[in-house]
Amino acid sequence: MSATMSPSALKPFGIKRVCTVWNISRATMQRHKVLALHGATPKKKRGPKTCLADAQVLEEIKIVLRNSPFVGEGYRKVDARLRAEMRVFSAPRRILRIMRENNLLAPMRCRSSPGPRVHDGTIVTERPDEMWAIDGTSCMTDQGNATVFVVIDHCTGECLGAHAAQRGTRMEAIDTLRQAIRATRGTFDRDVTAGVALRHDHGSQFISHAFQDELRFVGIRSSPSFVRSPEGNGCVERFIRTLKEQLLWLTRFATVDELDVALRDFAHRYNNHWIIGRLGYKTPAQHRRSFLVEAA
Repeated sequence: MSATMSPSALKPFGIKRVCTVWNISRATMQRHKVLALHGATPKKKRGPKTCLADAQVLEEIKIVLRNSPFVGEGYRKVDARLRAEMRVFSAPRRILRIMRENNLLAPMRCRSSPGPRVHDGTIVTERPDEMWAIDGTSCMTDQGNATVFVVIDHCTGECLGAHAAQRGTRMEAIDTLRQAIRATRGTFDRDVTAGVALRHDHGSQFISHAFQDELRFVGIRSSPSFVRSPEGNGCVERFIRTLKEQLLWLTRFATVDELDVALRDFAHRYNNHWIIGRLGYKTPAQHRRSFLVEAA
């Protein structure tokens, strides 16, 4: 068409004029012209060839997923474990592509449209034992519904205390807090945790007189989150999600005592083996030890 002569000007229409009339780019026209002459060629990965084929990388990914003590880990953690074990050094996007093509990615939650932001900034602290968080959830056992309380550190993400009880009273919440105090201080006394703040929501256990008196006795500053703003208590909320996905939703417990034992075992396993992206893919225990080395 571009080579066709104009009857009035006696000149070819030209590629630019034809593409303008057809409302397409000249690059698109040239691409279709090449395809018409040489036929379509299969797409190939750009750049130089890697030493490992996709099939080999896929087998290494399956080994990592099979050996992991957790389920539903994403491609970033798979890539970090491959590198830590000196198995495969590949681009994270390639790991993502291979896992997506083979249906190995964890299922994603449907995203909802968020409203106006009520929480700005960050609640993660720069050093351990500056801010802790406490919250509770529930778990069904053969003895009925049980309440689970957990305490975590905002810096390292450690689970400092975990406790299950038939009734989630203020005293059970206090018992979980005392676990965290003994785990970090080794003892329990007046003002033993001075300088630590505790983030909690407005649950009846946490705003009770007994719980607040306990905080004042050990020297912990109460730091309640905003009402109807779970983002302010996001560190412990994220841990509870992991706890549900890795333990509570996967195991059936006959008794509350059995659940309580499983919680403490999971806390130890989480602190020593669960790697967190914001910590540079280190475990909570490794991150705390790095601060102890600096202090020494």
